[in-house]
Amino acid sequence: MFGLGWPEIIALVVIALLVFGPEKLPQAASQAGRTLRQLRQMANNARSDLEANLGPEFKNFDPADLNPKTFVRKHLLDEVEKDWDEPEPPPLEPPVPVPAAVELNSGEIPPYDNEAT
Repeated sequence: MFGLGWPEIIALVVIALLVFGPEKLPQAASQAGRTLRQLRQMANNARSDLEANLGPEFKNFDPADLNPKTFVRKHLLDEVEKDWDEPEPPPLEPPVPVPAAVELNSGEIPPYDNEAT
């Protein structure tokens, strides 16, 4: 939970005990729990309202995708990683040999192809 280990949790409990005192600590903990529950309910209501109002084309929408880190990973890096996993396809045809260049003498006009343009 939040990357906290047991030593950090114990330190937080001791600090809370010192700040609130043993009499008011249960009241503060219950109020913090109620506040957390209300925040979670508000977030769930906002998410359900957003899903309901966006329509069917956004049914797989996840607000966490709006985080820039996950956006870049999902839309850019996943495609790159897919390309890395796929083997390189074999060449389709052997390369066409290129004719050797013709040396032109000084003042000579190079050949021109009317159909090439």
